[in-house]
Amino acid sequence: MLMLLDTPSLYFRAFYGIPESIKAPDGSPVNAVRGLIDMIATLVRQHSPTALAATMDADWRPAFRVAAIPTYKAHRVAHGNTEEVPEALVPQIAVIQDVLDALGIARLESPGYEADDVIGTLTHQAGDGAVDIVTGDRDLFQLVDDSRPVRVLYTVRGIRNLQIVDEAFVTAKYGVPGRSYADFATLRGDPSDGLPGVPGVGEKTAAALITRFGSLSALLEALDAGVTDGFPAGSRNRLAAARDYLRAAPAVVKVAPDAPLPATDLTLPAKPRDPETLVRLADRYGLDSPLNRLLDALGR
Repeated sequence: MLMLLDTPSLYFRAFYGIPESIKAPDGSPVNAVRGLIDMIATLVRQHSPTALAATMDADWRPAFRVAAIPTYKAHRVAHGNTEEVPEALVPQIAVIQDVLDALGIARLESPGYEADDVIGTLTHQAGDGAVDIVTGDRDLFQLVDDSRPVRVLYTVRGIRNLQIVDEAFVTAKYGVPGRSYADFATLRGDPSDGLPGVPGVGEKTAAALITRFGSLSALLEALDAGVTDGFPAGSRNRLAAARDYLRAAPAVVKVAPDAPLPATDLTLPAKPRDPETLVRLADRYGLDSPLNRLLDALGR
């Protein structure tokens, strides 16, 4: 089974979930580093993946998404096109990368794409193989597929109390088929990403529209053809007014299945790739305990 980590989602969760008082011997913060290492150890012990990739954001706000919807993540811009990241987290990201590389855990990113797109591409490349996606981001619900299976291990309740998201979960929670989640999310919108959605169309109306028409593209065809049946009260005019948004938004909401990625061995390492570097990192940042827990999990 292939496990794909939405690494930014996880290290942000670790940073906010573990006190900044957790520091390295030199006084630098390492709460996100230690938290992420322990998360991976828990995931490996509990789910026994045979392959694992830590995906990263090469571009947290890709140009093609901003071109489609200029408000995309605009509220999270610090300056220029730089993401607003807590000052104490910034230096920890490089440490996380160094630790993953020394361990031999595959770390993948693609220029011009987000971690979500790397996950979408690796999921596509896995063919009929089983995939578990670990994330706190609902956008990745669009990838669930019971036939393979592809599941999301949703971290909203914590890494030790993961919600298993499959097609049945999506249908039960949102009232749409699992693989229709992207179209549903386009209609509903997502303020956390600066995605406006269609004004006046909430979750219930979005679900009713997807259930009636089957897809966003079929809904747009019905609008263009002048169809009036099947639209919840008042929604047809709202949708017609939002036609430009509805044509542009799928480029933002749908994760890429074809981000350029180097050929990489995703096999879960049984022992560190670079033990000497790992020892230096452990000594410098005080990571002995979490790294020993992870190495124990990897060696089982």
